[in-house]
Amino acid sequence: MPSQPPPRDPDQQKSEGKENFWVQATRYSELAMIFPAAVVVGWLAGAALDRWLHTTWLYLAGLILGGIAGFADLIRLVLRDSK
Repeated sequence: MPSQPPPRDPDQQKSEGKENFWVQATRYSELAMIFPAAVVVGWLAGAALDRWLHTTWLYLAGLILGGIAGFADLIRLVLRDSK
C-alpha cells in the first residue's frame, strides 16, 4: 500500500500561491512583448536585406513575416496556458 504524503503546511501553500501569481504575471507580460518584438525583428531583418540586396521592398516582407511569426507564437502560448 503506498504511503500518503504528509499534510502540507498552510504557509508553504501561501508561498506557492504567490509563486503561481508571479509565474502567471510573467507569462502574460510575455504575451504583451512577443508580437511587437517579432514585428521589430522582422522589420530589421528586412531592412538589412534591403541594404544588402539594394532593394526597397523587403522591409515590408519582413514586417509581414514578423507579424505572422508573432501571431503564431501568441496562439501557441494561449493554447498552452488554456490546457
